[in-house]
Amino acid sequence: MSEKFYVTTPIYYVNDRPHIGHAYTTVLGDVLARSHRSFSEPTFFLTGTDEHGQKVQQAAEKRGVDPLTHCDETVVRFQELWQKLGITNDYFIRTTQENHKKIVAKIMQDLYDRDEIYKADYTGWYCVGCERFFTEKDLVDGKCPDCGRDVNAITESNYFFRMSKYQQWLIDYIQTHPDFILPAFRANETLGFLKKPLADLCISRPKSRLSWGIELPFDPDYVCYVWFDALINYISGVGYGSDDEKFNAWWPASCHLIGKDILTTHSVYWPTMLKAIGLPMPKTIFAHGWWLTGNSKMSKSLGNVVNPMDMIERAGVDAFRYFLLAEMSPGNDANFSEDAFIARYNSDLANDLGNLLSRVSKLTIRATGGEIPAPGELNADDKELADAVVSAIEIMEASLNTYKLDQGINAALNAVRAGNRYLEKCAPWTLAKNGDTARLNTVLHNAADALCRVAVLLAPVMPGKMAELLAVLGADKANISGIADLKNLSSVAGFTMQETAPLFPRIIVEEPAAEKAPAPKAEKKAKAEKTPAKTDAVPENVVVTIDEFFKTQLKTAKVLSAEKVEGADKLLKLSIEVGSETRQLVAGVAQFYTPAEIVGKTIVIVANLKPAKIRGIESQGMLLAAKNGDTLKLVTIDGDMPSGISIG
Repeated sequence: MSEKFYVTTPIYYVNDRPHIGHAYTTVLGDVLARSHRSFSEPTFFLTGTDEHGQKVQQAAEKRGVDPLTHCDETVVRFQELWQKLGITNDYFIRTTQENHKKIVAKIMQDLYDRDEIYKADYTGWYCVGCERFFTEKDLVDGKCPDCGRDVNAITESNYFFRMSKYQQWLIDYIQTHPDFILPAFRANETLGFLKKPLADLCISRPKSRLSWGIELPFDPDYVCYVWFDALINYISGVGYGSDDEKFNAWWPASCHLIGKDILTTHSVYWPTMLKAIGLPMPKTIFAHGWWLTGNSKMSKSLGNVVNPMDMIERAGVDAFRYFLLAEMSPGNDANFSEDAFIARYNSDLANDLGNLLSRVSKLTIRATGGEIPAPGELNADDKELADAVVSAIEIMEASLNTYKLDQGINAALNAVRAGNRYLEKCAPWTLAKNGDTARLNTVLHNAADALCRVAVLLAPVMPGKMAELLAVLGADKANISGIADLKNLSSVAGFTMQETAPLFPRIIVEEPAAEKAPAPKAEKKAKAEKTPAKTDAVPENVVVTIDEFFKTQLKTAKVLSAEKVEGADKLLKLSIEVGSETRQLVAGVAQFYTPAEIVGKTIVIVANLKPAKIRGIESQGMLLAAKNGDTLKLVTIDGDMPSGISIG
């Protein structure tokens, strides 16, 4: 970890309500901030709202109010949602604040005085939605290359920032600082953009066209371009130009979190602005992907935006936070669907984590009255569980440094699954029945200890529920304030466990009434005889839409281990790697592949299939295979390809 951590989100336009994209970036920032604090690292977390520009002015005009009134009324929606989501930002900046406006004006005057800003005539194509000018060659089919909206031809006098003079410097900086733009392929995107001559940046708008903005200090007929204004929040929000001690304590920023759609403004505009101002660069600009429905980005125009409040009401704040962080690998796009949300909730939280807590608490209360006993001599099973927990802690710390939080979360859940396997192997209920108190005490202690450490690891993601879990374990009184304290936690022996209701009650999906109604007993045999045999193929006349197809998530998976399911000639139980996640899958391929033949293969699975119990074994997905008569072949990947890669 580093000496300090300063993380920012983009500041959000106040022209509409916050949606899942806003929520994701802000929750990601919050989890990073909480995690670094958990390692006892000084941390500052900045978020806020972008309140100037043409979009805001138009939204206010549409409502029949002045722009500031519109901002004052709309900003509350963001502040209320952040409070609901448990966001622990240290400062919430609004670009209409006087201190921010003064800093923007001060910077513009300084750049103008040093001839970094000049006036010239300009003709270009302007996109209101993106609030950006484009050249003729930038347009795609005559429309904005970023959002696809119509653009307007504009000719006017404006002020320009000499961005082009820093082009080669920026190329060199990106190439010599591999952590500056992450993921690495986004750095390559920026370098590709910089292969073309870089134009100077228009940083003004005439008041005759746009009045809602910060007035240029050297020309009262113009206001500042909204992006030039907005980017400065990252330094004005920590005291630049007003509190040198505070600013020097936090700048340069550790991480600017952004969506990939604003990569150019942050990886080209912002670094050149900082260079001209004379400030060091932020350590990392991290561009995450989009939330999709089907194969489309969520957008108001498509009517497919997910309201975070709906999902929070459905399953709670912590479950919503967990889904956002576990489902999306930062840098890549992710699909949102209610089915995927429910499947992950029931599998990870209700079945795995909630079930482990319920079993351990009930067994301990029954055996000792609730006091977690001291362990005895450890065997291989005990060490295997301890190793899984230690690995989770190490992977979680590494994931914070690489911004791959989904990997740390998956490692923590793998430790939970190891805890459930541990109980199955050690069978503490049998130990209690046989009076083997020494071994029973060891098993109960180790399972509770693993739960405690996992809860601390996941506390930044699910602060409320993990506080509840620690309270059930009696660890809330043990002065464990964060991950750094786990190194000093030698044992949970002596903590008193409490009885608990299910930590994550399963979400029950109601089936249509006709499907739920059982057939009368007298008719069951006849019905079975009349039911046609299930075929492997989908009838050729069944047509699905592209949106229906993209509800299915196909991913690569590597088979780690395989074994026959006892009492089932056709079934193999597989342990598979899907990216950083390990899953269990039951497949009817034992007549065609031995365990040795299938291990090591990179197969294709349906990754978002609802988990099912097969012969009492949970199967988390389905592999794909082609069958022709008595021959079956797995769908595999041609060539070397990592696991967890989306197919489609």
